[in-house]
Amino acid sequence: MRLLETDLQVLTRELSLYLEIQVPAGLFGSGVGLSLVLGFSAAFACYYLSSIAKKPQLVTGSESFSRFLQEHCPVVTETYYPTVWCWEGRVQTLLRPFITSRSPVQYRNELIKTPDGGQISLDWFDNNDSICFPDASTRPTILLLPGLTGTSKESYILHMIQQSEMLGYRCVVFNNRGTAGETLLTPRTYCAANTEDLEAVIHHIHNMHASAPFMAAGVSMGGMLLLNYLGQTGRETPLMAAAIFSAGWNVFESAESLEKPLNWLLFNYYLTTCLQSSISRHRQTLEKLFDLNLVMKAKTIREFDKQFTSVMFGYRTLDDYYVDASPCRKLKSIGIPVLCLNSLDDVFSPGHAIPIETAKQNPNVALVLTSCGGHIGFLEGMWPRKCTYMDRVFKQFVQAVFEHENQICSM
Repeated sequence: MRLLETDLQVLTRELSLYLEIQVPAGLFGSGVGLSLVLGFSAAFACYYLSSIAKKPQLVTGSESFSRFLQEHCPVVTETYYPTVWCWEGRVQTLLRPFITSRSPVQYRNELIKTPDGGQISLDWFDNNDSICFPDASTRPTILLLPGLTGTSKESYILHMIQQSEMLGYRCVVFNNRGTAGETLLTPRTYCAANTEDLEAVIHHIHNMHASAPFMAAGVSMGGMLLLNYLGQTGRETPLMAAAIFSAGWNVFESAESLEKPLNWLLFNYYLTTCLQSSISRHRQTLEKLFDLNLVMKAKTIREFDKQFTSVMFGYRTLDDYYVDASPCRKLKSIGIPVLCLNSLDDVFSPGHAIPIETAKQNPNVALVLTSCGGHIGFLEGMWPRKCTYMDRVFKQFVQAVFEHENQICSM
């Protein structure tokens, strides 16, 4: 109770100072105006601290993993204070790309060939100035997987690299085929269920730096792809651990949520047009096998997947693809420690579809569930440009994995 009162006093004072700056001075010329503003501030602060700012729900399949996180990654048990003026999930989702900073990163690009004649673009941040790990052969390495239409230029990827740079780690960004400006050599792109390209990338990186500790982090669809890979490989992977952010656990539920009128207007239609635009850039290669005029008529991601994605990867029906793409069905088979951060107000991954009970059955899985945060949002602070709650979870977890390698590998 004393802590709540202290938080209330601090938040009220901050809101009052903010309002004094923003509200015209004439309003404060009368005691009534000032009393109204302070009263509103106090009421808002009370509501925020009692209903919005909450500790995340930590769901783990083993007591040892829970203790490891509480000791070495304490942010997952601390109260998350969403930005006071935009805590709602849709608003957080929409604002993050515009609010958060984009620190410039100098990448080294590498194109690797695939068995089917295609190519994959990898962007390396070698961190050769690392003081903690000057020997490149043993420098900890993190593979980063962006979202559905994302690349190494996304703000959340840049933030992860910034956190990794401070810790002395190396990062590699896996750009899905055809997304990063490279030529699409074969009529094949990517999907959440097919893990062949990801497996090739993981073994390529591991073969180059076999002595370096190695883990991965996936965001949104990148997280789904990583989870599906881990569910297929069990413990037979070079990765020590993985971090997953805002993954869609059940594709059927995600599609249904995104097709609600407001969500379709804010997110679904825009993402569909982004996918279509990506296809258009490779029209000459893809039109040999697909009726692209029909694909371009899609108004939802579900329609796009029906006409293009499921057909490309040989699924008999769209439902067959969505079953295979849903990570919730492979969660029991994951054989390395995985930390998954989701917000319960994420319209891309509805809270009721998060496999909490399944997670409890796997000692390698930990879910961190916040009440607010949206999809890849997790904004905090009055003006959240520099660091988000998601960034802090990422930083503490990767540091915990690499600094306590023996402990994490023995769980």
